[in-house]
Amino acid sequence: MTLAITAFLVVFLLIGSGGLVLFYREEVLQRLSTVISPRKKDRGLKTTLQQTGIDLISRAERVLPKTEAEVSVTQKRLIRAGYRKDSAVKYFYGAKVLLPVGLCILVLVFGVAQQTSLFAYAFALGVGFLAPDFWLGKRIKSRQDSIRRGLPDILDLLVICIEAGLGIDQATARTTEEMKMAQPELSDELGIVVLEQRAGRPRSEAWKNFADRCDVESVRNLVSVLAQSEQFGTSIAKTLRVHSDGLRVKRRQEVEEQAAKTTVKLVFPLVLFIFPSIFLVTLGPAAIVMMEGFKKFL
Repeated sequence: MTLAITAFLVVFLLIGSGGLVLFYREEVLQRLSTVISPRKKDRGLKTTLQQTGIDLISRAERVLPKTEAEVSVTQKRLIRAGYRKDSAVKYFYGAKVLLPVGLCILVLVFGVAQQTSLFAYAFALGVGFLAPDFWLGKRIKSRQDSIRRGLPDILDLLVICIEAGLGIDQATARTTEEMKMAQPELSDELGIVVLEQRAGRPRSEAWKNFADRCDVESVRNLVSVLAQSEQFGTSIAKTLRVHSDGLRVKRRQEVEEQAAKTTVKLVFPLVLFIFPSIFLVTLGPAAIVMMEGFKKFL
């Protein structure tokens, strides 16, 4: 009897499970996938949040009035900072709208504006509106400094590749691949040069666009040197080696100049902070003794 009841329950459960699988197949598969790979749900939530943020930024950047010339200048600055996507302009202008609003909300929440409300809100709006411009300028300067410092190393590897028998185009492509970890900014820019040449753009025009994107004096000099070498038929390897040595000498001179300026820059902290402390320690006890001596005579 017990065996029959057990067999009946097993058959009933199998039939019930089969019915659930047949009639609620999609729901069962969805639950199983959620249990097996819970990251998909997190990815869906993350995608939803990203889409919401993108929509919010798109609506915010439409509020700010701007002309085509301003958008063009901003896009050039973003490209020099390393942001080439079209959405970077939207993010930039969206930040110029959302950041002042966020700072005003912080001022309101923390009660900073209880004493001087108008000045606090005006300060928050000004800082929030100008902060993206300052950040972008700092990012451009940092990227330009990295390009300026890494250019001699790139030129040395270009010389080695050219002397090994490669052409200037193949040497540029090989240098781009080899220097991705050491000089990511320059490798990124040279990668664009390689892609433009493969797309059919002339070499001189591709290198000129490279100089315009970087906006670095040493890069402009390099492009002009390459153009002259190609025009007059001189050796590119020797030209690049001489230019690399000149860049290293220039960099050494800049370091020596900064070291020479330190003596002048140290005058202000010495006069304002160190000398008063020394005078206080050395002349303070003498001044106290003199004051006590004058009190005896008075």
